Amino acid sequence: MNAAAARRHEVLVLGAGYAGLSAAIQLAARTGKRGHLRVTLVNPYDTFTERLRLHMTATGQETAEMDIPALLDGTGAEFVRGWVTAVDAAAKTVRIDDDRILRYDTLVYGLGSVADTITVPGVDEHAYTLNSAQDAALLADRLARLGGGTVVVGGSGLTGIEAAAEIAEQYPQLQVVLLGRGEPGASMHPKAKAHLDAALARLGVQVRSGVEVAKVLADSVELADGTGVEAAVVLWTSGTRVSPLAAAAGLTVDERGRVVTDGALRSLSHPDVYAVGDAAAIRQGYGVMHGTCQGGMPTGVHAALAILRVLAGKEPKPFRFGYYHTPVSLGRNDGVVQFTHPDDSPRRIVLTGKRAAKYKETVTAAPWPTFARMKKMPASGALWPHGGRYTRIRSAK
Repeated sequence: MNAAAARRHEVLVLGAGYAGLSAAIQLAARTGKRGHLRVTLVNPYDTFTERLRLHMTATGQETAEMDIPALLDGTGAEFVRGWVTAVDAAAKTVRIDDDRILRYDTLVYGLGSVADTITVPGVDEHAYTLNSAQDAALLADRLARLGGGTVVVGGSGLTGIEAAAEIAEQYPQLQVVLLGRGEPGASMHPKAKAHLDAALARLGVQVRSGVEVAKVLADSVELADGTGVEAAVVLWTSGTRVSPLAAAAGLTVDERGRVVTDGALRSLSHPDVYAVGDAAAIRQGYGVMHGTCQGGMPTGVHAALAILRVLAGKEPKPFRFGYYHTPVSLGRNDGVVQFTHPDDSPRRIVLTGKRAAKYKETVTAAPWPTFARMKKMPASGALWPHGGRYTRIRSAK
């Protein structure tokens, strides 16, 4: 190792989701191969998981394969494929696959969240999830082999709604039952909710609200009121959990295990650690952000710019974010888009039907070309999709 390499500041990015990949590309593009900073991105897969399309993968529809190393090519960033098994915040090291140790000067923690398969008995053993493309493919294989029967979708949030609609449309011979404590689209404007309800009814999705799943069995779902629902397949989308690695490393976390950050996205307990995306408990004026691609990419970009400011001897600027929309797929040719106030409360503006489906597709397709633009435009500011268009954030110099 030459003297220049030895002086490089090591930035380790954990997780190549929407937030982590945004951070890695911003950092690498702004410093380059000959910069004072070296970026290493760690992820268990070398393909990017389009979480916004997993309901399509789960119903056997082909989606593009996006190669992370190819995207990073030419940026100077290194890609390491492997599972993060431990973080030592005191020693500033990360263990990969239990047999490799990586050192860092600055850590970007973006391991994200997965479906909560622990809280309800039987979910981990008997239910499918949409945690990854591999999990979605397993569900697709099972659905393709069903000639009939009932598919229960546990969880009436946006993931559950999109999955239920997609399964019902692609497999009309199956009965789809959507179970949840709340009504689907309960937080939407009445016009948006009415369209969502009508679409689910048109697709034959049976919605049961105000129920709580007590246990998942091999062939049924047991409800808290003592009744049950027969199920050939159960898809679990209710609730999320984050990796316990942050808490185990001694980072300050909230009640859900997310890293609590300051205004610049630094860990409150370990300022050399930045937390982004679903892994972070980021407080704004309206409360703590909830995990979405819409918010994840900006956190990754901001963390990158904050790191560069600190390395330049400047104070990082506070992160500010407001929500813009909630786009929901209801099959391939229908959808609803609820435009929102910055605090995510619904506005009166709503798109429905084919226009909404086209809008949702535009938003879903935007991240990958946005990453490519980040890679090529280091001097002109960061870009990320916002409401079907690109929002430019100038670098804070």
